[in-house]
Amino acid sequence: MNEKTDRKKEKNDNRIDNLINVVEKRERTERHLEEYSDEKDDEKLEATKRLQNIRDEEIHNLKNNILGDESRNETEVDNLMRNFKLSEGYMKNNKDHMKNKDIENLKEKQIHRKEELDQLDTF
Repeated sequence: MNEKTDRKKEKNDNRIDNLINVVEKRERTERHLEEYSDEKDDEKLEATKRLQNIRDEEIHNLKNNILGDESRNETEVDNLMRNFKLSEGYMKNNKDHMKNKDIENLKEKQIHRKEELDQLDTF
C-alpha cells in the first residue's frame, strides 16, 4: 500500500471508532431519557435533546465521510479553511517568538490542510 492509501485507511479507522463512540453515547442517553424523562425538568430535557440532535448530525457526517460521499459537510470544509487561514496569520505574526519545533509542526499541519483542501477541489 502507498502512503496515501495508508493515510486514508487510518482516517477511516478513526472515523469508524468515532462513529461507534457517538452511537453508543447517543443510545445511552436515549435509554436514560426514556427511563427518567418524567423526573427531569424541561430545561435539562431540552439541553439533552439538543445534544442528541448534534450527535445525530455527527453520526450522519461520519457515515458520509466513511463512505466517501462527495457531499462533504460544509461546516467541516469551512473549519478547514478557517484553520488554514488563521494558522497562516498566527505563524506570520508569531514566528519570531515560537520554538523551531513548533514552527515545523505547524508547517506540517498546514501542508496536510492544503492537501486536503486541494483534494476537495478535485471532486
